[in-house]
Amino acid sequence: MIKPKKVLQWILFFVITISVNTVKAQDNTNMHTKLDIQQQSIVNISALTASGDLENLKIQLNTGLDAGLNINEIKEILVQLYTYCGFPRSLNGISTFMQVLEDRKIKGITDAIGKDAAPLKDSTDKYERGRKILQTLTQTPQVKPAPGFGEFAPRIDAFLKEHLFADIFDNDLLTYQQRELVTISALAATTGVEPQLQSHIGMGINTGITVSQLEQVAALIEKHISRKQANTIRKILSKPIIPVVEPGIMVRISEIEILPEYVEEYHAILKEEASASVKIEPGVIAIFPMYEQKRPTQIRIIEMYANKEAYQSHLQTPHFQHYKTTTLKMVKSLKLLDMNSLDNETMVEIFKKL
Repeated sequence: MIKPKKVLQWILFFVITISVNTVKAQDNTNMHTKLDIQQQSIVNISALTASGDLENLKIQLNTGLDAGLNINEIKEILVQLYTYCGFPRSLNGISTFMQVLEDRKIKGITDAIGKDAAPLKDSTDKYERGRKILQTLTQTPQVKPAPGFGEFAPRIDAFLKEHLFADIFDNDLLTYQQRELVTISALAATTGVEPQLQSHIGMGINTGITVSQLEQVAALIEKHISRKQANTIRKILSKPIIPVVEPGIMVRISEIEILPEYVEEYHAILKEEASASVKIEPGVIAIFPMYEQKRPTQIRIIEMYANKEAYQSHLQTPHFQHYKTTTLKMVKSLKLLDMNSLDNETMVEIFKKL
């Protein structure tokens, strides 16, 4: 007969085992609901290459290497991007990567080169091979030629199947899922390509990218590109759109009169401060200084901040403090006019035509 104490021990063991397995199962599920650090780097590198932001691309290329992406993987990302953002952006990205690698080499950092692409074993003609790969990604039959654009322009259909999907996607340096992350990120960073972005989001989901991960892609696009572009992903996913112009936006016009003997010096200091504020501070939307043509002592500054917190943060920055202390003796009068916008929707178009 089994003693009650022994029975209790077995029950306790059984409960603990179930609990541990449940936690493990939950962990395995959670693993696929978040982008890992390498996936985040793929998103950032792709989006910044597509947008042409080479300074921030340098930072993210370093981050990607530190996260464990090898040299051949990043090279393949940059090569693939030419098909979505053109040769100039791709070549600029590759040149930037070469510079990053050289800088790291000088610092004594040795980065893993990675494997070479495996030779192709499929002897099927390239169009057919590309058609099958696209069929796998879309999970829908792909007829020859593609309806619509393929019938109208057969050469573009051939380039799409034979080069993009056969030559590039069939290269095993990146998985299909990684390649879709590259493509989605590049398209999300580019204006006017929502139909293609929608198609590749569908293909990405077919490769195992989750909706939660795509929401993270949107958050990274918002951080590195813009909220407007991030919303293109959110709209396709039927997720809430985040207003580009927040309700708490702060708009101000500063009217300043400068003593005549300090005009040139003041102009130079103000120009430097305004430039630093826009480049460095995420919450500074615009600081646009001007002076009257006939009276250069009369300064007007249009200032736009994401919210009052961003404005208060701006006041504490070293560049603003330098501006404030060095120009104090130069200012004859200062008037601050807080404004309300009449049309928030059009506000995002303000500087586009420049």
